[in-house]
Amino acid sequence: MNYSRTDLSTEEMLLVNSEVEKKKRSLVVAYLLWFFLGALGAHRFYFKKTGTGIAMLLMVVLTIGFGAIITGIWALVDAFLMPGWQQREVEAIERETIASLKTRSERQAAF
Repeated sequence: MNYSRTDLSTEEMLLVNSEVEKKKRSLVVAYLLWFFLGALGAHRFYFKKTGTGIAMLLMVVLTIGFGAIITGIWALVDAFLMPGWQQREVEAIERETIASLKTRSERQAAF
């Protein structure tokens, strides 16, 4: 079943918010990685986008640094995409936590 935030009690909502704050990735850390190591794809590794992070890293390493022009432009675009990545991550954490809470409460109600 799909549950939403409106189906939660105040205590459950506090628990969901606590889980989100504990598990979400920091935009400050992401932007620091982007600023100092963006052309190498460090910010993408941080957001678990490993495949494209490896692509950026290899593009720079295998072209002896000349690929940094392309990955630099790529990283510039990523600067605008990172808040959306974090928001999708927050939504996923919320969904997982709400589902876990509701299945736990359904199990307890069955006894």
